Amino acid sequence: MVKNSSASMAEAGTRKRKMVDRSGTITSADNKKATAVAKWPSLKPKLDLHITRLQDNDLFTVQNFFTSAESKAFIKTAESIGFEHQGSLGPTKGEAYRDNDRLSVYDPKLADTVWQSGLSLLFSDIKIRGKVAVGLNPNIRFYRYKVGQRFGRHFDGSVDLGEGKRTHFTLLIYLLGGPESKGKSDSSNLKDSASEPLVGGETVFYDSWNEIVAEVAPAEGMALLHIHGDKCMLHEGRNVSKGINFDSIVLPKVRVRSCFITFPCFGDSIFLVLAGLAFKV
Repeated sequence: MVKNSSASMAEAGTRKRKMVDRSGTITSADNKKATAVAKWPSLKPKLDLHITRLQDNDLFTVQNFFTSAESKAFIKTAESIGFEHQGSLGPTKGEAYRDNDRLSVYDPKLADTVWQSGLSLLFSDIKIRGKVAVGLNPNIRFYRYKVGQRFGRHFDGSVDLGEGKRTHFTLLIYLLGGPESKGKSDSSNLKDSASEPLVGGETVFYDSWNEIVAEVAPAEGMALLHIHGDKCMLHEGRNVSKGINFDSIVLPKVRVRSCFITFPCFGDSIFLVLAGLAFKV
């Protein structure tokens, strides 16, 4: 059976317009957290990072972008500031299903620290329509997913940062991982924030035919980067069935767009950090 490519692409375009996540922009509800003063953990420069390509330069992972100690330190700092629940109106109202806890901060210094820790070298040979990556969006998000929470299928929108800078990639840093996670540890004295091993919480990417392109399981300290904007693939954060998941995401496009970080609580959850990469001519 031959697939109708024009119909499929038209449908995908309609879905993209309806389900774009434009959370790279800070809203009034975020102001209190965005202006919070926090002493973020220091990051060691990483000179031996390696890319694992899942879809050419459009989708790839970087193991051990954060060490185990760095991941735990970010979780501790984010939890000391506090998270707020984030929901949505749902697909029937044109919004992707979202159920997680979020901390949003606007911190150019933190964005530059993450960028200089190893991302700048990784993106030295990656260009978007002649543009080069110059940094991360200072709007950084920390996400925490507990058991039963997830982020439904959606697209990540691009953010215009002004001065010729625009985000083109999303950066997601997992601060916790599953039982097979092998992040590097700087100290044997650090206590894991999660009470149980993480199960679930995979980030899944789909092509225009709704077929799975890649399933990325959380691994402590791993960075996941994917192109966003017009070329963004439909993706989702699967349900966490056990444990806690934290991630941090940076949204790229010649400069990081924004970050989302999820951290573990006393119950079962996932912690992530999210941000965007910015590019400039």
